[in-house]
Amino acid sequence: MNPEAKLAELGLTLPNPPAAAGSYVPTVRTGHLLYCAGTICMVGGQMTHTGQVGKEQTVATGAKAAEVCALNTLANIKAAVGSLDRVARIVFVSGFVNAIDGFADSPAVINGASDLFLKVFGDAGKHARAAVAVNGLPKGSTAEVQVVVELKP
Repeated sequence: MNPEAKLAELGLTLPNPPAAAGSYVPTVRTGHLLYCAGTICMVGGQMTHTGQVGKEQTVATGAKAAEVCALNTLANIKAAVGSLDRVARIVFVSGFVNAIDGFADSPAVINGASDLFLKVFGDAGKHARAAVAVNGLPKGSTAEVQVVVELKP
């Protein structure tokens, strides 16, 4: 099943690709690698999740925020290369969690993004990853993800 059909089967739709919010571009391609800038949990110009995990958000709602970030990344990938069928594999995910001091469950939050990539791409969605707690993210976002993707030749 192609990735976009898999998204539909999961009841998910890609948002409009988020525009860059600063002096950068959403994606950069070099060879067969596509580097995706960090995406936050914003859809249609509105934040879906704000605040810190451990305070305003829970691990579960943080994971939903990370899933929204992953959907935004997929929208940027599709905008860059035309179709999610062009993805050979998800190579690396950097996940950032807006969390209280001492928060130790960042991996559980970023699983929201990782699990979506696995559901959409199967084995090609398996990736290396970092999951880090931070004291703030743009627009108060609960999560942010950056992704490196290998494209099919």
